[in-house]
Amino acid sequence: MLTLRTPYLLYLGDSRHETDAKTAKGLRDWCPQHVLGEWSVPGCPVQLGLSRLSPAEAAAQGAGSLVIGIASVGGAVPDAWLPDLLAAIEAGLDLVSGMHTRLSSFPVLVEAAARRGVRLVDVRHLQQPYPAGTGRKRSGLRIATVGTDCALGKKYTALALTQALKARGAKATFRATGQTGIMIAGEGIPIDAVISDFVAGAAEVLSPDNDADHFDVIEGQGSLFHPAYAAVTLGLLHGSQPDFLVLCHDPTRLTIEHRPGFPIPPLNEAADLYLRLARLTNPAVRLAGVSINSSALDEAAWVTYRAEVEALLGVPVCDPMRGGVDAIVSTLPGV
Repeated sequence: MLTLRTPYLLYLGDSRHETDAKTAKGLRDWCPQHVLGEWSVPGCPVQLGLSRLSPAEAAAQGAGSLVIGIASVGGAVPDAWLPDLLAAIEAGLDLVSGMHTRLSSFPVLVEAAARRGVRLVDVRHLQQPYPAGTGRKRSGLRIATVGTDCALGKKYTALALTQALKARGAKATFRATGQTGIMIAGEGIPIDAVISDFVAGAAEVLSPDNDADHFDVIEGQGSLFHPAYAAVTLGLLHGSQPDFLVLCHDPTRLTIEHRPGFPIPPLNEAADLYLRLARLTNPAVRLAGVSINSSALDEAAWVTYRAEVEALLGVPVCDPMRGGVDAIVSTLPGV
C-alpha cells in the first residue's frame, strides 16, 4: 500500500478557482493531523486559512511532503510551478501529486529528487492492471455517492457516511476513487486514470466480496451530466453495483461548472437517470438520500430548500457539513 510522508505542506500553485483546490481542502478537513500549512505562488487568491509556510520553513517544522492540492480541469502541472516544486525538493520534501501530468515527466524534477534522495509520488499513476468487469453480484452492501456535477461533495459525503456508520457500530469502509480520497484513506484506485474498458472491473476490485452486513462506501467521480466525465461515472456506477445511491448537488449551480451550455436537470430527473442506469448491474438499487452543499444558503433558505427536496424525492436530505448525514444512515438496513 502506498505510504506517504507526513505532515503535509499543501501547495495551491496559482489557482484562480476555489473548486480547483478540492484536494487541499479535503486533506485540511479530513486529516488535519497530517497538515502543517499551505504555500502558493505570490498573489494566488485561493487560500485555506492555514499557516503560510515556505518549503524550507515547513521542512524545518518537520514536514515530510509537499502535496499539490489542486485538481484542475485537465490535470496539468504548469511550468510556472517548477521553482516552488524544486524548492520543496531542495528542502528535502517528497513531492506528491494527483495530477494527470506525471511529476516524473519533468527531467529537472527527476534529477533534483535523485540528488536529494526524495520521492516523486504520482498518486494517479499506480502501476496495476485491472480486469474487465464481470457484472457478478458480490456479497456485502454498497453505497455510492453520485452527483449532478463535479466538485460538489461526493467525497465529503462518502467520508461522512462512513464516519456515521462506524459511529453506530456498523462495519463500513471508505473506498477511495480519486487522488484526494486515496491520500486520506491511504489506499484506493484513481478510477479516472484507468483505461476505459477496465473501469468497471477496477470498481469490482475496489469493493470485493465482504460480510453480508458490511458497507462499502464508494466515492463517486464525475457526473452523468458532464460532457467530459460522464464515461468514468457510468463505468464506476456499473462496477460498484451499489445497493444504495446518495445523490449530491449544489443548488446554486444551474449549469455544469465551466460548461455553461449544459444545464443541470431537476433532481427528480437526475435521480431517475442514475437509478435506471445502475439497475444494469443491480436491479434492486434504491435512492437512500440526497446530500446538498448548502454553503451558499442561509439557515432559513436551507430549511426551506431541504423540505422541498424531501417532498419531491421522498428521501432524507442532508448537508454533511451542516448537521451530518445521520438521517440518511438511519434508513439503511441493520443500522
